[in-house]
Amino acid sequence: MIRMENVTKRYGDSAAPSVDNLTLDVPEGSTVALIGPSGCGKTTTMRMINRLIEPSEGRIFVNGEDVTGADPVKLRRHIGYVIQNVGLFPHMTIAENVAAVPNLLGWERARIARRTDELLDLVGLDPAEMLKRYPRQLSGGQRQRIGVARALAADPSVLLMDEPFGAIDPIARSRLQDEFRQILRRMRKTVVLVTHDLDEAIRLGDRIAIMRSGRIVQYDTPDTILSKPADAFVSSFVGVDRAIKRLSLFTVADAMIAGTPSSPAARVAVTANLRDALSLMVAANSDVLAVVEDGDVTGHLTRDAIFSI
Repeated sequence: MIRMENVTKRYGDSAAPSVDNLTLDVPEGSTVALIGPSGCGKTTTMRMINRLIEPSEGRIFVNGEDVTGADPVKLRRHIGYVIQNVGLFPHMTIAENVAAVPNLLGWERARIARRTDELLDLVGLDPAEMLKRYPRQLSGGQRQRIGVARALAADPSVLLMDEPFGAIDPIARSRLQDEFRQILRRMRKTVVLVTHDLDEAIRLGDRIAIMRSGRIVQYDTPDTILSKPADAFVSSFVGVDRAIKRLSLFTVADAMIAGTPSSPAARVAVTANLRDALSLMVAANSDVLAVVEDGDVTGHLTRDAIFSI
């Protein structure tokens, strides 16, 4: 869906480019997270896809079309864009904000109204309660949900997200990440996500591109990056606890053992990830957890089973 081919970005006469001869392929329907230290070029890379920043060299293809020669305004109307501080128009109602791009594309009013209601339902907000409100009347989490709805309004095949959940408290951020992952499963969009949060990249990304000094150091699945870092920089970046982080990629169902535990044990949901399950074991000072599904104990989980993953 997206291919960046030998793309470089220089500002002025600066000797060191912000993005240096970068080539990146983003498969259709996948989510790719760009992550790295500040100044590594990840945001510049993402913004060149919709030409908010123009590349100095190289070509960028979206759905097979070389967009480096396309009308940038028309291009942006067909690529969803979500930013950290949402960027809702404060003088517009929520209905008007979500309808902004469909209006520019000339959609009929009835179609826009149906789409707006559909999207608010999708992001877990009540259209009857929200449509006539203004952004100042919403919480940070609600505004972020509206930002996602607005980006999806014209049903773009590509969605760019720049630190979308960074300004939200940790509890709301975790919940929104899970909800967004569910949305992507239903809608199958191609997403490029910029984040400083490795846990967020692991949770949302099908693939992660770790960047340094304008280049991609490693581009692979979260599992491979955590289990087989390409070099010392990646190893340091993902941290000494990368083996623990990797457990979040697997659920209890991947490691559970049939049969109930021989003695009473703390309980864990079959859908929980193994990182959380290990935390429960530590808190309970136990090597065994009872696995629960629909309220019934259906198996058990041992510390050895977790470590065998």
